Amino acid sequence: MLRKLLLTSLLCASGAVQAASLVTPGQSLAATCFNCHGPQGVSTAAIPSLAGRTSASIVETMAEYKTGKRTGTIMPQIAKGYTDAQIQIIATYFAQQKP
Repeated sequence: MLRKLLLTSLLCASGAVQAASLVTPGQSLAATCFNCHGPQGVSTAAIPSLAGRTSASIVETMAEYKTGKRTGTIMPQIAKGYTDAQIQIIATYFAQQKP
């Protein structure tokens, strides 16, 4: 009985680890963006969609927010919270999403 319980626990734990590994670094970092830009970057509001944009255009836009070249309400603060490497990961993620 104890052996069966232990085996079941191990199988459940391995399933949880597999499920956790399905979330990519890009998706994890981009999750904050989903609040305003929509799930997977597809917006249904006045805020622009990010899905399908080139990674270069997203990186450029975020750099402009970080340096103050581009103004905004919340994006300058958000952009400053990411490293350039993280922005590249986020940009690559959104470039791979279908608009």
